[in-house]
Amino acid sequence: MRKNTPIQALLAAGLLLGSPFVSAASNLVFCSEGSPAGFDPGQYTTGTDFDAASETLFNRLVQFERGSTQAVPALAEKWDISPDNLSYTFHLRQGVKFHTTDYFKPTREFDADDVLFTFQRMIDKEHPFRKAYPSEFPYFTDMGLDKNIAKVEKVDAHTVRFTLNTVDAAFIQNLAMPFAVVHSAEYADQLLKAGKAAELNQKPIGTGPFVFKRYQKDAQIRFAGNKDYWQPDEVKIDNLIFSINTDASVRAQKLKAGECQITLNPRPADLESLKQNAKLQVPSNPGFNLGYIAYNVTHAPFDKVEVRQALDMAVNKPAIIDAVYQGAGQLAVNAMPPTQWSYDETIKGSEYNPEKARELLRAAGVKEGTEITLWAMPVQRPYNPNARLMAEMLQADWAKVGIKARIVSYEWGEYIKRAHAGEHDAMLIGWTGDNGDPDNWLGTLYGCDSINGNNFSKWCDQDYDKLVKQAKNVTDQAQRTELYKQAQQLLRREVPITPIAHSTVYQPMSKSVQGFKISPFSTNSFYGVANAP
Repeated sequence: MRKNTPIQALLAAGLLLGSPFVSAASNLVFCSEGSPAGFDPGQYTTGTDFDAASETLFNRLVQFERGSTQAVPALAEKWDISPDNLSYTFHLRQGVKFHTTDYFKPTREFDADDVLFTFQRMIDKEHPFRKAYPSEFPYFTDMGLDKNIAKVEKVDAHTVRFTLNTVDAAFIQNLAMPFAVVHSAEYADQLLKAGKAAELNQKPIGTGPFVFKRYQKDAQIRFAGNKDYWQPDEVKIDNLIFSINTDASVRAQKLKAGECQITLNPRPADLESLKQNAKLQVPSNPGFNLGYIAYNVTHAPFDKVEVRQALDMAVNKPAIIDAVYQGAGQLAVNAMPPTQWSYDETIKGSEYNPEKARELLRAAGVKEGTEITLWAMPVQRPYNPNARLMAEMLQADWAKVGIKARIVSYEWGEYIKRAHAGEHDAMLIGWTGDNGDPDNWLGTLYGCDSINGNNFSKWCDQDYDKLVKQAKNVTDQAQRTELYKQAQQLLRREVPITPIAHSTVYQPMSKSVQGFKISPFSTNSFYGVANAP
């Protein structure tokens, strides 16, 4: 095999962006695990999409402080909340510029019109831009924001007021989430007039710390540092490159070879060698996450609770945690992590009991040899570092009780799209909390409003839904906790999911990287980060 020349080596590492050469010290290569489905974050729900757009190209009215669950001012400098908790008035930051690219040159700075365009497009299905570019906003609708935001008003050029129909205790937290990025109304209008509305998702324009340059699916995304960013001290990288590879072991090798400076979701088997490498650092945080099996209750035989109970108790969780997580996983028994406030510690998991599972399946009329599909994620996640292996172990567990599971997988974007459509019988999926509020678990993942979004079980229980919505509509935390505990008990009885594990999050990176903070939400932000070889 021919060896790389120095120039080819630079190209392979993503450090050569054409002529003239750029200083390696001003670049950072991130070994990413998947290709984003697009660059319009409101349309998506995965960390892959959010990393590539929300955390690089855009800002929100409020944002989470890096490495924290604390919401802090961003495009809004401050906000006022009415005494009845139904009106939120945001005072917008002045002097914020949208990106200038070869396809868009803004004529004005960020103002109230951009906020109105962003949210009215998500609320109103008849919005002109949405009709020109038909889009769904699963996270926004999963959380019921499309129904609960009564109106968004422009008070003046730098003030916007949101009025809610009912109290939402997590409203500020919700607006700090990645889907709530603010778009340029001027750019949208330009696209609409040109008949190219769909380019909003392919040629993004934001106010964020990095500017979009180009994207090659399954290969790389290139960004340039935003010289006009409203927090100039936060942009310390001239060129940010996402080097895409779905294989965690390949990403680890690239990190060791210096071809990237940060990677994510390492295989547990690779951790020790990464920790032993003198050129690397491997910080970690307790995972705010859950890996689980979702049963599609709209498909027989999963419409019967006895069947879901049977498959739940047929899973040998300790064996899976040993083999898949290799010391970095903790047994999960509940529908959210124990670090989430309102977690019900009285809930216990099912005992591993294949014999009783067989009896339940027989009683439910499920024939020996019944075939189902079991979907396995194609990407590594902290909540599931090896979905293929987990699927194979589940396949063996369920075969012992007479269920034949055929393992299915797709490219990540396709996997999520087909799962939203409900094509699966049972699927491996998981979640990392997005805003620190219990509703982000109990409403977003298992609520009736989330059925075409992140509720992959397609499970809708009216009693459960009533409890979760009631909890969201009060502000007293003790009262909310009691309601959420009742909901957790009901969910445990109905078994729309089988919780498997919570895991520790490891973020290997070069010792040259400075200022990177592990997010509790497992997003990756590069503002405030420097690379100093």
